[in-house]
Amino acid sequence: MVQMKKYEDIKTFDELIEKEHGKIGSKKRNKYDEGAQMFIISEMLKEARKAANLTQEQLADRTGTKKSYISKLENGKGNIQLSTLVGIFEQGLKRRIGSTFL
Repeated sequence: MVQMKKYEDIKTFDELIEKEHGKIGSKKRNKYDEGAQMFIISEMLKEARKAANLTQEQLADRTGTKKSYISKLENGKGNIQLSTLVGIFEQGLKRRIGSTFL
């Protein structure tokens, strides 16, 4: 019950994220946001690979990377350069990447 008092003034998801991870721009929030974005990218990559009926090894062969690298990306464990990400999607998966800035 005491734990719920911490959240009784929360009305939106953004307020919850701020309460748990700090204000936008803070070190803690930046780390959270980076992790959240990597999770989204990893899930998109995994979903697109499966939709293309490719194994991680086949995708790696198409893009000149290693299966272990694809696996690491799909599990949100690796850093990825934008040019590499574009190459994986465009060359390996025959898909285009769109960008949105918020």
